[in-house]
Amino acid sequence: MNRIYRRIRPSGVLAIVVLTVLALVNPGHANAQARIDGIENVTAFSFTAGAGELSTPDGGSIHFWGYQDLGGNEGVGVPQYPGPTLILNQGDSVTISLTSGLPQCTSMVFPGHTVTASGGDQDGPLTRETCPNGTAVNYTFTATDPGTYTYYSGTQPELQIEMGLVGAIIVRPAMDIGGDVGYAYDRADTAFDHEVMFLLTSMDPGIHQLAEQNRFAEIDLTQRWPVYWFINGRAAPDDLAAPFVGWLPHQPYNCTPRMSPGQRLLVRIIGGDRDQHPLHLHGNHYKEIARYGRLLTLADGETLAPRKRFTTLSVPGQTVDAIFEWTGEKLGWDIYGSTLDGMPAHDCIDGDGDGFGDVSAGSTYEHEYCADHDKKFPVVLPETQNLAFGGWWSGSPYMGGSGALPPGEGGLNPYGGFFFMWHSHAEKELTNFDIFPGGMLSMMVVEPPGTPIH
Repeated sequence: MNRIYRRIRPSGVLAIVVLTVLALVNPGHANAQARIDGIENVTAFSFTAGAGELSTPDGGSIHFWGYQDLGGNEGVGVPQYPGPTLILNQGDSVTISLTSGLPQCTSMVFPGHTVTASGGDQDGPLTRETCPNGTAVNYTFTATDPGTYTYYSGTQPELQIEMGLVGAIIVRPAMDIGGDVGYAYDRADTAFDHEVMFLLTSMDPGIHQLAEQNRFAEIDLTQRWPVYWFINGRAAPDDLAAPFVGWLPHQPYNCTPRMSPGQRLLVRIIGGDRDQHPLHLHGNHYKEIARYGRLLTLADGETLAPRKRFTTLSVPGQTVDAIFEWTGEKLGWDIYGSTLDGMPAHDCIDGDGDGFGDVSAGSTYEHEYCADHDKKFPVVLPETQNLAFGGWWSGSPYMGGSGALPPGEGGLNPYGGFFFMWHSHAEKELTNFDIFPGGMLSMMVVEPPGTPIH
């Protein structure tokens, strides 16, 4: 039985369809990387912890607590879930001032950093705390080491993190100069073309309803039973909509990974709540390169450990950095379509001997796997009247291809990319209050070379 009030979000599904298309077709900058949204080039922050109402895809709403950036750096202007992602540069000296607009005292902790706390109203078990209508507490630290980190409440964290007081910190290395290739750490083998964040959390709306009514004495966290699961503060399919959409004012961040064949996608995974979440990636394995902002190396301290994974069991407070690649290698057929399939002829010319086509050598597509060039598609597709369609089917099995679709079908794959579901491998976490599909689910898109990805 649902324990929260629900409201109907008119035209919600239509909005998701339209805004997902807008998210994919927005050209952005032709050569820009897809980078994680957050506050950049700022080192002095003024936050307050306040309350708001989250939106869920089934038409529900949940009372939550979130950090609000009073400086307006992202234009959100309200408490947000998760808190603002702080994108720092290695060596930055950072100050965060925090006040409490909650019915409780609160605080912030920053694992992985040496923090000095001053001001505030009282000492808490982990750090200085600020109380309602009290004095701001100031936290200062230096972003010494690059990597992925998290921050969250250090005051009654079992309740305040559940309520939403959690966020992410990214520290970019000195080697990352903002060009067309980024670096996760100060070494060439951590280079990436695009990056995406998976901050994984969940909520039990019954706890939130009791907190909204100030019935804190009735909250029994041993009986916690989450029914909503989030990636970057949104449950699927809302996470596929564009970032900063107006109909999700407290949930600015989306999660729609995109890349092209041969590119490297940096995946930053953060365990943001008290539960474990098995994040499972389809399309290929990936390589974990770091945990807790520290590189995973062999005994020599230099060679990256060969940690190939399909699933990462994200644990509370842990961060994992991984590199995902997709090339189409050894599929046994030409992903761009062969002349035997009636597709236009194209060339695959390997100029550097790595087995993949190079446009600089005259290849039609960058990074096509030449050994499979012009090999026929191995499956005879059923007739259209015998197919069930999805929004991401372009009408063609070939990358960059499209075909005729029945009225009302398709429309979410304007470039003819290949879609792979990335999701929690715990089936209950793929629902929104028992409604499937939803929860911790996103779609990764391998787009044809040259597609603008922002």
